[in-house]
Amino acid sequence: AYKAEGQKTYMCTGRPGWLTMSLRIGKYKKTLKNITINLMDILDVDTERQVVRVEPLVSMGQLTAHLNSIGWTIPVVPELDDLTVGGLLMGTGIESSSHIYGLFQHICVACELVLADGSHVRCTPEENSDLFYAVPWSCGTLGFLVAAEIKMIPSKNYVKLHYEPVRGLKTICKRFAEESEKKENHFVEGIVYSLEEAVIMTGVLTNEAEQEKVNRIGMYYKPWFFKHVENYLKANTTGTEYIPARDYYHRHTRGIFWELQDIIPFGNHPIFRCLFGWMVPPKISLLKLTQGETMRKLYEQHHVIQDMMIPMKSLEQCIQTFHSVIKVYPLWLCPFILPHNPGMVHPKGDEEELYVDVGAYGMPQTKHFEAMASTRQLEKFVRNVHGFQ
Repeated sequence: AYKAEGQKTYMCTGRPGWLTMSLRIGKYKKTLKNITINLMDILDVDTERQVVRVEPLVSMGQLTAHLNSIGWTIPVVPELDDLTVGGLLMGTGIESSSHIYGLFQHICVACELVLADGSHVRCTPEENSDLFYAVPWSCGTLGFLVAAEIKMIPSKNYVKLHYEPVRGLKTICKRFAEESEKKENHFVEGIVYSLEEAVIMTGVLTNEAEQEKVNRIGMYYKPWFFKHVENYLKANTTGTEYIPARDYYHRHTRGIFWELQDIIPFGNHPIFRCLFGWMVPPKISLLKLTQGETMRKLYEQHHVIQDMMIPMKSLEQCIQTFHSVIKVYPLWLCPFILPHNPGMVHPKGDEEELYVDVGAYGMPQTKHFEAMASTRQLEKFVRNVHGFQ
């Protein structure tokens, strides 16, 4: 049908903008030829090759539910349930295990695309390698993704998670870098609650647990994860818990990191959690679908959702810049190793380098905040330190 119409416009996926996890609603879909691609199945689990073959609309919640039930998981599980393989591969994805495995794109061993001429192409690091390394961060501009092969690793029952409150910006950055360099830590994550206060979490996968220390944080009546973590900061004490593996992988889903506190300010109250906690979080797609134009513009002008990926050595300077330009807290810190591979994103030098994703989600507290100007200011800083957005 597209050829019969004379191929007068470019093609794009027919998935509505409100269905995506991004707050941006792409207006380009209104003028391009929309191609509906409802590919949302797990196709094959190859335990010999330790690879799972999936279609692009398979979500992280769907994938971990299936793999965990048969004793497997993927090395990098981005936290939110509704994130899809296609978005994570053609955009980017990260998790607290990325200091070992890299970004989501680095656990992909093959992908299949339908190109503009209608041809079906399989690409790997050895076969059609130029296309393989160009797919990440391409945002769907090279073709339609129809399948991907993702690495798997054996799963375990629990994550033994250690919480360490840290004070003083220099100390926070030093401790975070030290823990990120330790490969014996299966997971490393930081939540910065102010310019001088943070909690650094390190975890290891295990099958054994001290039952009195098991915390099923995925239960609907439990506090939001970032609020639970903050208790260690307020008490100024370290602690260790055993969290069921799937609860850990999706620990930020119920609070949408900390975005839900702006949507439902009383959502973390014990009474609300016990009575209505099973109803949250609301689907981001539903919020976008029912959001009026005025609310959307207010959100764009007075809300920040930014992930900046910068070299670990620039972390202290980055937090100071975020504080002076937008002053949004908490900040999410997630380390990742960036290999020197071909493609759009790689370190400045010739060797792999440790980077950190600094995530700012919330209402800016600086009086001089202007959405466009302030974002450009952050982007300039990121470019200057050879980072990525």
